[in-house]
Amino acid sequence: MDNLEFLKHRRSVRAFSPKVVPRVELEKIIDAARFAPTARNVQPWQFVAVTDKQKLSELSAMAENGRFLNQAQACIAVFCEDTKYYLEDGCAATCNILLAATALGIGSCWIAGDKKPYCGQVAGLLKAPVGLKLVSLVALGFPLEENAFKPAEKNLPGEITHWEKF
Repeated sequence: MDNLEFLKHRRSVRAFSPKVVPRVELEKIIDAARFAPTARNVQPWQFVAVTDKQKLSELSAMAENGRFLNQAQACIAVFCEDTKYYLEDGCAATCNILLAATALGIGSCWIAGDKKPYCGQVAGLLKAPVGLKLVSLVALGFPLEENAFKPAEKNLPGEITHWEKF
C-alpha cells in the first residue's frame, strides 16, 4: 500500500486469528509510536507490550469495552507522564500505533484508557511506575475476517467536507 492508501484502509478490528504477531513487528509498531507529534518535544510516553495470554485475559476482564482483548495476540498499553499535554501526546502515539499496524497488515483496536475506572487496575497489573497515566490500550492481531480493512462508507464531498462555511 502507498502512504495514503493504508490511511484509508485502517479499521477497528475486534476479531483476531490465533496467528502470533512476531515480536519484531511489535517493535516496529512501537518504534512508529515514538515518532508521533508531541507538544514541546516532551515525549512523555512509555509503552508496555503484552503478549502473555493470561495478562491479555486479565486486561480483557478489566476493560468493559475491550472484552475482545482475550482474543488478541498482543496489546500495547500507552502510558504518559502527567505533563500538560499528556493526553494529546499519548493519543498521537496511539494513532501512530494504529496506522503502523495497518501498514503491516495487523489488525488493531483502540480501547479507551484515560479517566476510565480500570486505569489503576491496568497500571497495577503492568507494574507501571507511580505518576504515569494510562492513555490507551491497543489490541493487536491478524484479522479473523478477510475484509477487515474495507473502505469507509461516508463520502468526502458533501457529507463531511465544507468550504469556508457549513
